[in-house]
Amino acid sequence: MKIRSIGHSEPPPMNLLLLADPSIEFIEDYLNRGKTYIAELNGAAVGVYILLATRPGTCEIVNIAVSEKYQGEGIGRKLLQHAIEHAFQGGNKTLEIGTGNSSIVQLALYQKCGFRITGVDRDFFVRHYKEDIHENGIHCRDMIRLSMDLQRQSPND
Repeated sequence: MKIRSIGHSEPPPMNLLLLADPSIEFIEDYLNRGKTYIAELNGAAVGVYILLATRPGTCEIVNIAVSEKYQGEGIGRKLLQHAIEHAFQGGNKTLEIGTGNSSIVQLALYQKCGFRITGVDRDFFVRHYKEDIHENGIHCRDMIRLSMDLQRQSPND
């Protein structure tokens, strides 16, 4: 598997980005402001993430997704490790990520990779999305915010 950044003229893998965020408007907004990386297996995109500078010394993974066919094979962890390394090499002190309260597998993965819960944005998905989101039988209402102190975390963990 190879992880690489996509060029400005290269179309992003919208089918993958929509797995993590059902809002095309949100995706188009942060696509224009962030840097997109794709994981390729035999020439096909199987994973994606977007890294966005948010404040001095801080960046955020605003979208991360793995093709449903390849979930559970460690690709998400490799994408996270790649993002951690790039954020660290870019001189950032903090890396942030957010996910829904119903995203149980993602919450576990992020914490296993060294992220810590820093807050909850109550009713984020109710305020910002037109359609209700349900996952794992749970109504996705709240954004769980996590972060990693890159100065205390080794990028290769």
